[in-house]
Amino acid sequence: MTSPSFPLAQPGKVIAVHLSYRSRAEQRGRFPSHPSYFFKPSSSLSSSGDVLERPAGTELLAFEGEVALVIGTRTRRVSPEQGWAAVGGVTAANDFGVYDLRTADNGSNVRSKGGDGFTPIGPVVLPADGIDPDALRIRTWLNGVLVQDDTTAGLLFPFGQIIADLSQLMTLHPGDVILTGTPAGSSVTVPGDTVEVEVDAPGSPGSPSTGRLVTHITEGTVPFGDFGMKPSVDDNQRAEAWGNADAAGLAAPFELTDELKDRLNSVGTATLSSQLRKRGLDNVSIDGLRSTRPGARLVGRARTLRFIPNREDLFAAHGGGYNAQKRAFDALGPGDVLVIEARGERGTGTVGDILALRAQVRGAAGIVTDGGVRDLAAVAALDLPTYHSGPHPAVLGRRHIPWDVDVTVACGGTSVQPGDVIVGDADGLIVIPPSLVDEVVADAIEQEREETFVAEQVANGEGVDGLYPMNAAWTARYQAWLAGRS
Repeated sequence: MTSPSFPLAQPGKVIAVHLSYRSRAEQRGRFPSHPSYFFKPSSSLSSSGDVLERPAGTELLAFEGEVALVIGTRTRRVSPEQGWAAVGGVTAANDFGVYDLRTADNGSNVRSKGGDGFTPIGPVVLPADGIDPDALRIRTWLNGVLVQDDTTAGLLFPFGQIIADLSQLMTLHPGDVILTGTPAGSSVTVPGDTVEVEVDAPGSPGSPSTGRLVTHITEGTVPFGDFGMKPSVDDNQRAEAWGNADAAGLAAPFELTDELKDRLNSVGTATLSSQLRKRGLDNVSIDGLRSTRPGARLVGRARTLRFIPNREDLFAAHGGGYNAQKRAFDALGPGDVLVIEARGERGTGTVGDILALRAQVRGAAGIVTDGGVRDLAAVAALDLPTYHSGPHPAVLGRRHIPWDVDVTVACGGTSVQPGDVIVGDADGLIVIPPSLVDEVVADAIEQEREETFVAEQVANGEGVDGLYPMNAAWTARYQAWLAGRS
């Protein structure tokens, strides 16, 4: 587990970063503003080729391929720019954890991540000299299938920042190990599986590599005793361990209830956009469109239709008969919003009065197209809000072929997937991933409540310094204002 130029001693500390890769943050829907950490015991270390038991009575042993930093010099209170100089070497690690024990840990990760063999590391430590810390690659294979593939260019927190942050409070000693977080793709492993992790530097001279860190999974046979909390799991832990509810076999249809619609309708798209941005989602607006009913709100679930550029032979095969466009409108249900990808092409219509009427009769909530609309006066007379890029008299065969339904589409500069929540008002259109709707709307309601208070104070002559955003004094007055309204 060593390279000739940098021996790895038994570390005094093993420190792990919770969430550090953008791909993982996007998968989890959480974007931390600063790194956070937990400890793993040095007794959890193991070597390449070792066997790891999944504890008896558990089901959710998850792997996390990671880049491990080995501290080379005694380090205390360094800056982020100085942090990398503290690293003596890098190697591969696998931060195994048993999600069944997270409840017992109450946030500490002591049992779920601290078991014997839960931190394989190696097999080779690469000297840090000559390695670009922003150009390391981390890959993980499960039974020979590549499941994680990312680079340190995707880190939310560079290595230097992590080391500087930790060294503010503790001395890092030579041999200490820092596990720097895992990218997207972490999932569950079962007895009989083999997990391999490799860290390499393809852009460095000689393309140095740690080699593959191999761990074989077997089933434990010794049950947990009655003198401690037993393993327990729920569907939330299953979804977290597998990576998402779909992978865990738990996907249930998201229901946009009337109560949730009312809450979404109570806040503006500007506020929703602000809340999504706080979660790292900037590209969630459908831009450049106008509505046939500018004063009407739009809230619904996305169904999608994709047009491709016209080619005469393809149009002959796909443009006539019961084509994708007709199927898309016939499939709409109550509360659906049909989102149409027309590539921003305004030189033809993508929907006319008959199909728009069909959508209204089916109970759809609205239509969104980044192409043109035929029969605009008739479409505008319907109760159905239709967002579009402009009127045009031509039929779709002039520019488009109806091609796919209920696939991921591009519309107005953003991506829309079937099932996304679409919200529209006079400010525009916002796309909200279903997994974020509850928390986004809750925080948006609170944001608008705070802004109502701020607006009242400004109307009464108060200045905005310290009020917007609120400092501690104004926050206390806001809480009193809330109490007085309840």
